Amino acid sequence: MKFNKKLQEIKTYEAGKPIELVVREFGIESKDIVKLASNENPLGCSPIVQKAVSKIISKMSMYPDDSMIKLKDALASHYDVGVENLIIGAGSDQVIEFLIHAKADTDSKILTNSVTFAMYDIYGAHVGAKMIKTTSQEHDLDEFYELYKSEKPSIIFICTPNNPTGDALDAKDIKNFLAKIDNDTLVVVDGAYMEYAKAKDDAKSVEPKEFIAEFENVIYLGTFSKAYGLGGMRIGYGIASAKIIQELYKLRPPFNITTLSLEAASVALEDSDFVQKSIKLNFEQMKRYEDFAKEQKVDIINSYTNFVTFCFNNNQNSTSIAKSLLRRGMIVRDLTGYGMNAIRVTVGTAEQNDSFFALVSEYL
Repeated sequence: MKFNKKLQEIKTYEAGKPIELVVREFGIESKDIVKLASNENPLGCSPIVQKAVSKIISKMSMYPDDSMIKLKDALASHYDVGVENLIIGAGSDQVIEFLIHAKADTDSKILTNSVTFAMYDIYGAHVGAKMIKTTSQEHDLDEFYELYKSEKPSIIFICTPNNPTGDALDAKDIKNFLAKIDNDTLVVVDGAYMEYAKAKDDAKSVEPKEFIAEFENVIYLGTFSKAYGLGGMRIGYGIASAKIIQELYKLRPPFNITTLSLEAASVALEDSDFVQKSIKLNFEQMKRYEDFAKEQKVDIINSYTNFVTFCFNNNQNSTSIAKSLLRRGMIVRDLTGYGMNAIRVTVGTAEQNDSFFALVSEYL
């Protein structure tokens, strides 16, 4: 059977290994497995959200409100933008798909950081666009600008804080960069982890209202999968000028967000106490990771997210470490596929982190 030739060039995205598969492969009971690979909120989601969703279980037989007005109103209020500035996706990665299909084709170029979210490449391959990458591991906007001038990309992706490294740019530096980019180049500011960055350093805080008011070619992406603890609900969003949003809506399939997801996200925005509690726990525990890295003499990237990235020397191998941990029921993300001798570890609860420290200490 023949398939689209473009598929031969596309690498399948590898999500974090699920607990169920580890149970099957290694015979470890699920209660003894710690998953620190997918940057999920270790506290789960808000109890208020759980209660709200349980009340509408009976509505699963009905199609969702395709206008998504309740969630749009909530997001519009949260960010002080208009509902016409919003599009909702099944995760922010669906909005990325809309953007690339709307703006790029086989004659286009897409500029990204050398190490960043893999879905930019995958969706770029869907349309046959040429991917242009920086050489620096962390975002270097000077290098971005030089590549912009020489390559003239149709789309630029700036992931801040960056996944999988955790570094973040100052908002003023992004604005200075945007001021030099022509209006026909779409610039995507992916802020999936922005709630964490903003809490750690206000200089890193990208305010969508300011950015889209000043730059008509910018779209900001956010998600409910991280700080809000709704990864399983698959819901993200884009904030941009009404003109950009109107074009993206031509690609949005009907009913792309479930009834339960819409309710969960709408209510999650109301419980700011839960989000702040999650962020506070995250950075309290992250300090333990930083101390652990110093004790073990392992490099760690300064992170503005809910994960940390350990970078190993030539005498240590990230794949071996990740596999060794997996056999012991500890799931982390090996970054060999990104060209890094490193592992990415979600900051968990105190107990989960204790388990990680013990196992890695034993291995090292």
